[in-house]
Amino acid sequence: MAEPVEVDLIFRIAAIGIIVAVLNQLLIRSGREEQAMMTTLAGLIVVLMMIIQEIDALFQTIKSVFQL
Repeated sequence: MAEPVEVDLIFRIAAIGIIVAVLNQLLIRSGREEQAMMTTLAGLIVVLMMIIQEIDALFQTIKSVFQL
């Protein structure tokens, strides 16, 4: 039987995207383009770190299944 999709992870990533988009627009409209870009980069880094943790968990599971 297949494992359920990690819906919680999808919602967390979507929430980060929404927050970053709102902050980005607020900063751009207030003339702070550099801070808007930094906010976007920070959001991207957070999401990438979350994905890297999931990939690591996948590889750990594969290692244990194949006893590597």
